[in-house]
Amino acid sequence: MSRKFIGSMKFLLTLLSITSFGLLAQNLTQTIRGTVIDKQTLQPIIGARVVLLESNPVIGAVTNIEGQFRLENVPVGRQSVSITYMGYEPVVMQNLAVSSKEMVLNIEMTEAVNSLNEVEITAEKKGETVNKMANVSIRSFSVEESNRFAGAHNDVARMAQNFAGVQGTDDSRNDIVIRGNSPAGVLFRMEGIDIPNPNHFARFGTTGGPISMLNNNVLSNSDFLTGAFPSEYGNATAGVFDLKMRTGNNEQHEYMFQFGFNGAELLAEGPFSDSSQASFLLSYRYSTLLFFNIWELTLVQVHHPIIRI
Repeated sequence: MSRKFIGSMKFLLTLLSITSFGLLAQNLTQTIRGTVIDKQTLQPIIGARVVLLESNPVIGAVTNIEGQFRLENVPVGRQSVSITYMGYEPVVMQNLAVSSKEMVLNIEMTEAVNSLNEVEITAEKKGETVNKMANVSIRSFSVEESNRFAGAHNDVARMAQNFAGVQGTDDSRNDIVIRGNSPAGVLFRMEGIDIPNPNHFARFGTTGGPISMLNNNVLSNSDFLTGAFPSEYGNATAGVFDLKMRTGNNEQHEYMFQFGFNGAELLAEGPFSDSSQASFLLSYRYSTLLFFNIWELTLVQVHHPIIRI
């Protein structure tokens, strides 16, 4: 082997080592974008200040004429965002799970009210509800919460067991007991349509089951009601899950694959074209238990072949 060849090999190995260390040193980042609107009028708020907390250097943006903002180069992980605007109550969104997917936020701000010569006591509600007709015993939850809560398994019913006054029956099912009421009295609704039981392997007459059919990756901010229901939920006696579907990313194409408790899933979303605000969202999920069942049947046939004469 010539000295020239050995020298070339050493140079290539050194170059590969430097490139590898450079790739390892890079920090993974993602984009947070969204829209800021007035809670009452639903009109976009222009000029609202959006800042990523504890960022150095500071990462911030100002909403445009349509109330939209964009925070780029946000480190992947748990992040908090502050939204402020003169004349409105500040909004702080904490522990946002920034991952490999672009995060889209829909933020509603409430006008600040200053009262003089009197005392006003108000209750602070966590999250803004979707249904404006419900004022008590209602809580809004996001998809990010269903991923973060302990024991949720990406299931909104299991996530609700973390709320006050809500209890699960056992770990094998996602039935929920709200203030002592029967789990059969819980109503599931998807975009205004009642769902009898959105679970696999469910028992007749129940609203729970071992594995949820609902895919939280295609859900938007939704409501969970535990009492004092508006008239539109006439069939509910214990609780209501009022679920909403989200739209796809209208700015860039994104793809996702995950394998977990609920199944193996493929998801694709993005705009139809660069000149249109319309978007598509495609999702396919194959049950994990069905996959294991087919694998078990295959093993049984291998060990005990079927002989036909």
